[in-house]
Amino acid sequence: MNIRPCTPNDAPVICDIYNYYIKNTVITFEEELLTKECISQRIKSYCSKYPWLVLENDSGDVVGYAYGAPWTERSAYQYTVEVTVYLHYLEGGKGYGSALYRQILALLAGGGFHAVVARIALPNEASVKFHEALGFTKVAHFTEVGRKFDRWIDVGCWQAML
Repeated sequence: MNIRPCTPNDAPVICDIYNYYIKNTVITFEEELLTKECISQRIKSYCSKYPWLVLENDSGDVVGYAYGAPWTERSAYQYTVEVTVYLHYLEGGKGYGSALYRQILALLAGGGFHAVVARIALPNEASVKFHEALGFTKVAHFTEVGRKFDRWIDVGCWQAML
């Protein structure tokens, strides 16, 4: 496996990976499929301050990505970052997510960030176990704050200090 910085050229495969989750899951609360141009713009926008990484499998195919993003826009939160990881839906259980997270957390720590937050649509036992295995602790639970596929969804926040 190879983890490297993401470029706008990775937008088509990232779009394919992410659109699966938009269309089929409540892992993301986006409801409209995104274009590769939209993903490319997000990469360009976020990469000015936050790392984006992609993971290539042994065949050189991008099968996952992780990125940092602003926790919120207020200046007092500038040392707090939200992290996200997505894998191709057939590539779970191979250690790719952990490898991406470890590398992005190291980059964030080296970049002067202090706290990392991850939001998880609940219930999601696999994601909870994943984050807690990487040192995250649950710090919040919001009841029925999202609505997708005609149902209300809770969101939990997990936090780690860098």
